[in-house]
This record gives sequence, structure tokens and C-alpha cells, in this order.
Amino acid sequence: MRSRIKRSIKHNISTYLMIMPCIILLIVFVIYPLCWVLRYVFYSYDGLHPEKFIGIDNFIRLFSRDRDYWKSVYNTFVYAFGKLIVTVPLSFFLAVLLNSKIKFKDIFRAIIFMPTIISTAVMSLVFYFMFNSYNGIVNQVLIKYSLIDTPINWFGRDLAMVTAVIVAAWGAIGNYMIYFLAGLQTVPEEMYESAKIDGASYMQMLTFITIPLMGPVLQVVLMLAIIVSLKGFQSIMVLTGGGPAGATDVMYLYVYRSFFPSQGEMSFAPQYGYGSAAAVVTALITGIITIIYLRISKSHFNKY
Repeated sequence: MRSRIKRSIKHNISTYLMIMPCIILLIVFVIYPLCWVLRYVFYSYDGLHPEKFIGIDNFIRLFSRDRDYWKSVYNTFVYAFGKLIVTVPLSFFLAVLLNSKIKFKDIFRAIIFMPTIISTAVMSLVFYFMFNSYNGIVNQVLIKYSLIDTPINWFGRDLAMVTAVIVAAWGAIGNYMIYFLAGLQTVPEEMYESAKIDGASYMQMLTFITIPLMGPVLQVVLMLAIIVSLKGFQSIMVLTGGGPAGATDVMYLYVYRSFFPSQGEMSFAPQYGYGSAAAVVTALITGIITIIYLRISKSHFNKY
């Protein structure tokens, strides 16, 4: 048995050497930080004073006294839902349009996909200047064409979340469009030709051929969109910083500020223990939502 194991190791030593860097990176950047977080959920620690074991007090504070965190959870669901209802249908529409026989479709595909490769921070900063209430180009255009009389405060309490959804959708549409395009190109052309012979209209072919056959792709796209939307906070951090008055604060931004408080925070000292507890609960919420979606989608999309 031992000789067989030794021969197997010797035979596959090149394979082990090639995957070793990935294993090392996994341990250093994933497993070790995870163990660090799971340890600190039971401590009060701000990086300045000695660690203090407090048991489950961080969780008690999170579930019973921290309304700001649960407000951020609510905002996360609003943000994710808003992004989904804009991004997924529009991505599918553009994919269907650019999968047809139109001129310069490759150029249009590249243009629509381009926001995906732009840094989220840079993209959000550009939109911040565009939606600026005083000298932003969006308000200037709307005023020029007499669509509004006074500048709109796009980052005010009522519209800040809408603005964040618009920016997030603009950056994500191209990515999901590529998934839909890949799926559309696997649909046999003979099915459309048969449907045309039977007198089916374009909408009928789209409804009864394209959409059902795109079920597996739609399942994957929705799963990715849900996870990314629940985890996303970089764009909001640049645009609003979670404001005004927590109107756009989301879960992962709340966790980030626990570890890296800004100058405007009530407490300048980081809260590593409490932030770790919030991170664990946030990860569990994200995981539960993903599992629920997978169970629902499995029973629905398997019909096709």
C-alpha cells in the first residue's frame, strides 16, 4: 500500500508542483483570514487595546441593538432587487438584438461589454460627476431640453438608491449579455426555420423557443446577479458612502466600515470583533438567499 502511494506521488509530482501555488494562495488569502474572522467574533478588539474575550456579546449586540445593520440588510435587498429587474431583462433584450443579423453588431457588442472591464471605482467616480446636482451633465441636459426647471438632487435621500442602481446596472449589463449571447448561439437554427414554415411570428418564436431553451443560462445568470448584487458595495461607497443618513448603506459596506471607519464615523477606532460578527452573519444571509434561489430554480428550470 505504501509503495503504491509513493509511486502515485512520484508519478504525479509535476501535477502537485503546478497546483502548489494555488494551494498556498488559497491558504494565505482565504483559509487563514476566515479562521481569523471566526476567532475574533468572540472578542472585543480595536487594534489599540488588548483583546478581550466577550463570548457571544457581539452577536447579541448585532441582533438586539444594532438597527443600522438591519437597515443596511433591507437596503441591500432593495438594491439587489432593483439591479436585477433592470439588468437581467435589458441584458437579454440586447443579447437577442445583437444575435440577429444587423450591421456592425460586433462593434456594438464590444461597446456594451466595455463597462465590464472598467474599474468600478473609476466608473462610479465618473457617474458621481455626471449626476452632480450643481454642475453635472445629466441635470444640464435635462434643463437644456426643458425636461426639468431646477437641478435634481440625484444623491438625495429619495433618489440616491435609484442612482446607485442605475450605475450598477450600467456596469453589469455587458457581462450578462455575453452569457445570454453564448446561450442564444447554441439554439439550433433549424428550430426557427421550422417555426417560420408553420407560420409562427417572431414573438411566438421568442416566447416558445428562445426563452424556454435559455432556461439553464438564465438560471446561471440570475444566480450570479443575485450573489454580485448582495455583495456589491464598491460603487455605493464611491457614490454616496452609504448616505444620506444611511439611505444607501448596504451589508458589506457596513462590514467594511467596521474594519476601516472613515473620519465621519462616530468611532474612529476599528471594531474588529464586531465587524467579524457582522461579516459572518452577512455571509450567512448571502448563503441562505443563494441556497433558496438554487432550490427554487432547480425545480423550475429543470422543466426545460
